[in-house]
Amino acid sequence: MKITYICVICRKLAGKTVFITGASRGIGEAIAVKCAKDGANIVIAAKTSDPHPKLPGTIYTAAEKVEKAGGRALPCVVDIRDENQIKNAVDAAVKRFGGIDILVNNASAINLTGTEDIDMKRYDLMQSINTRGTFLVSKLCLPYLKKSSVAHILNLSPPLDMKSHWFAPNLAYTIAKFGMSMCVLGMAEEFKPFNIAVNALWPRTGIQTAALDMLTGKEGAKYARKPEIMSDAAYAILIQDPKSPGVTGNFYIDDEVLKNNGITDFDQYCIDPAYKDQLMADFFVSKI
Repeated sequence: MKITYICVICRKLAGKTVFITGASRGIGEAIAVKCAKDGANIVIAAKTSDPHPKLPGTIYTAAEKVEKAGGRALPCVVDIRDENQIKNAVDAAVKRFGGIDILVNNASAINLTGTEDIDMKRYDLMQSINTRGTFLVSKLCLPYLKKSSVAHILNLSPPLDMKSHWFAPNLAYTIAKFGMSMCVLGMAEEFKPFNIAVNALWPRTGIQTAALDMLTGKEGAKYARKPEIMSDAAYAILIQDPKSPGVTGNFYIDDEVLKNNGITDFDQYCIDPAYKDQLMADFFVSKI
C-alpha cells in the first residue's frame, strides 16, 4: 500500500493549513505539493520571489504547482531571520485560511567548513536560519497551532547523536542543525499539554536538490534519491493523530517511516535505479 494511494483515499489534510518554510524548491516544495494533493492550504514562506540565476524555483512557481496539485496556495516573501516578515506571513495565513494547523520547518543553510576556515558571517547565517529561525517560526505559529485539533510541527533536522565524528569536520553546521533537533526535543515535551506533535525527519541518503548539486556537482545526483521520498514520509507523519501515544518527540528517518507504512519499492525514489546499491549516506546517518 503506497502513501500516494492513502493520500487520494483519506484526504486527511483536506482544508488544513500547512505553513512551510523554504518551500520555493527542493524538499520543501515537494512536501507542499504532496500535502496539496490532499486538498490542503499551503503557505509557501520563502525568500525567493524573483528567479535566481543559479537556483530553480520561486514562491510563485511553487504556488502554481500547489494549485495544480489540488491545494490552495499563499506565497509569502519570508526571510526567517526577520521577525516582522514571519509575523506578516502568519497574519496573512490566518486571514486567508482561518488558522494554521501544521508547521514544517524546512528552511536551512549549509556550509561545510572547519572551525579555523569558516568566517563568522557564514556561521551567523546558519545559526540565524537553522536554529533561531526554526525557534522563531515555531514561537509565532504556536498560538494558532494550539487551536488546531491536528497540530504538528515537523523539523527537517537530524537525530541527536552526540558522537564527536559528526561535529569535527563541520562543527558550525552541526551545531546549527542539532539546534533544530534540540527544538524538537524541548518543544515536544513543552507542547504536550496542547496536543501539538513535534518531530524531526531526516533522509538516510543524499536527496537530489540544489544544495546537493552545489556540494557534489550534477554527477552526484545519480547516487541520491528524489525529494519525493521525504515528502511521502512527511505526509505519513503529518496525518497521524497528535494525541495518539508515541506520536511526538520522534527523530524519524525517511525510509523507516515508509517501511512502517507498507512501502517496499524504494527503487522508485532513486534518481538512477542502476546506482541503488551505491547511494550516498546523508550527514548524521551511520549507514545506508
